[in-house]
Order: sequence, then structure tokens, then C-alpha cells
Amino acid sequence: MRKLLVLALVGLVAQLVDGSLGMAYGLTSSTLLLVAGVAPAAASASVHLAEIGTTLAAGVAHWRFGNVDWRVVARIAVPGALGAFAGATFLSAISTKAAAPWMAAILFTLGAYLLVRFSRPLRANRAAGGLRVRFLGPLGLVAGFVDATGGGGWGPVATPALLVSGRMEPRKVIGSVDTAEFVVAGAASAGFLIGLGTEGFLLPTVAALLIGGLIAAPIAAWLVRIVPAQLLGATIGGVIVLTNARTLVRAGGLPGGAQWLVYGLLAAGWLAAIVLAVRALRRVRRARATAQATTGSQVPATPGYATPEESLPLATVER
Repeated sequence: MRKLLVLALVGLVAQLVDGSLGMAYGLTSSTLLLVAGVAPAAASASVHLAEIGTTLAAGVAHWRFGNVDWRVVARIAVPGALGAFAGATFLSAISTKAAAPWMAAILFTLGAYLLVRFSRPLRANRAAGGLRVRFLGPLGLVAGFVDATGGGGWGPVATPALLVSGRMEPRKVIGSVDTAEFVVAGAASAGFLIGLGTEGFLLPTVAALLIGGLIAAPIAAWLVRIVPAQLLGATIGGVIVLTNARTLVRAGGLPGGAQWLVYGLLAAGWLAAIVLAVRALRRVRRARATAQATTGSQVPATPGYATPEESLPLATVER
């Protein structure tokens, strides 16, 4: 019972993070399940089954708050579903021993990407025009495959790519990616069902993650407007990196002294990323305050992300 309560809390926290950043529900949940000794395919299968419910709730909440661009959802969800089904089939077909380092490597890489991405402001250039199918289709296909094989990755691949394209405001990127993930999670679950059968799903774990995620979904859709994404992304990225580093270090057979050296370097990198994230957040806020003082009007923004004015060098804004 205590374990299920902990998993429900994990599902709640993971959904708060996912709904605020547009990523990391699967990364956070899958990382914990791997640490608990769950087989990689079963961990990914259980997380994706729970995500069918959490992403549906998140999508409805984001829609109610006006955070969804349905054209983007339609163009990215279908290729995402195809990639997720293929990824689930692939992960189901390889052995647990071979899958563990593979999955840990994907999670480690995505966690490192979060550290780098959120240590500096994301720029916006909303005058760049609309997003095309030839961009969204391949993006969805790759993100879906990585998501299923890594136990998470839809958000860390899709969200930053849409943000750096500069053609959508951050809250609509997050809302659209979360909404499209409902289709992706369903396709991945179907792939795992075919590859593993019903015994591949840990139903008590699924229920606990689902309950926590359902509670958090509407809160997260509201928090996306006020939570500093810089700090949240850098913090979660560090947790994912350090946790999955243990699996990779053990798979590499490093001696004890070398293991601690690796952990120390990764912890130092995590601390540096958080410091840079704090500085980037302060710079964004200073630039926003300067722009407001210059124009005399309120500059709308999603916390932790740069507005078009803030995409300019700070000295240019100040002039």
C-alpha cells in the first residue's frame, strides 16, 4: 500500500512537471520504475498505459485554458503514433538485459538535453510563419519512436523543437504537445499489448500513476502560466541524468573510484546548469521589465521563456 501511495505521488509530481514544461512525465516515471527493478519494456508499457488517462485529462485542461493549436496537434499526432507503435514493438522484441542500458542511455541523453536547454532562455520569433507538415511529420515520427523505446521522450523531443522554431507561443507549444501525446500513448500501449500481452502491464502501478496524474493535470495546465520553466527544467534534467547514470556506469563495469568521479562530475554539471538557469531567468525578467518601461505596456510571457523583445541582445532592448 505504501509503495502504491509513493507511486501516486510520483505520478502527481510527474504530471505537474509535464504540464508545466510540456515534457518529463514519462522520463520521471520510467526512471523511478527502472530504479525499482521493473523490466524496461514493462516500465514503458505501464507508463504509457497510465498516460492515456493523464494526457486525456491534460489535453482537456489545456483546451479549457486556450493552450492548444489543433492544426499542430493533427499534424504531429498521427506520425507520432506510428513512431510510438514501432518503438513499442522494437522494445518488446529485445531482451531485458539488452534493453536496460539502451533505455537508460536514452533517458540519460534526454535528461542532459533538458539541462542544456533550460540553462538558457528559449527564444521566440512568432513572425516566422506557420509550421509545415514536412517539419511536423518527421518530428512526430522520431519523437514517438524515442518515447516508446525510452519510456519517455515525446515531450523532450517535440517541445524544444517547436519552441526553437519560434512560430508558436510557449504555452500553446506545451498544450499542443501534451494533447497530441494522448494519441501517441494509445499507439504505444497497443504496440506493447501486441508484443508483451496483458502480463506486460503492471496494473497496480498503472492505477497509482494514473490517479496521481489525473489530480495534477488541471493544476499543471494552470501552472504553465506562472511556474519558472528554467528552474523546473534544469532541476528535473539533473535528477534524470544522475539516476540513469547509475545503470550506465554499472553496465560499463567501471571500478568504484571511477564511478564516484563520474557521479561528482555529473553533480557539478547539474549545479552549473541550475546556476545558469537562474541567471537566464533573471535576464529574461530584467529584459521584460525594460521592455515594459520602454513601451509602457504589459509584455505577456510564459515564465522561463523569452518573448520576442527578449530575443534581442539585452543592450539592444535597453537602447
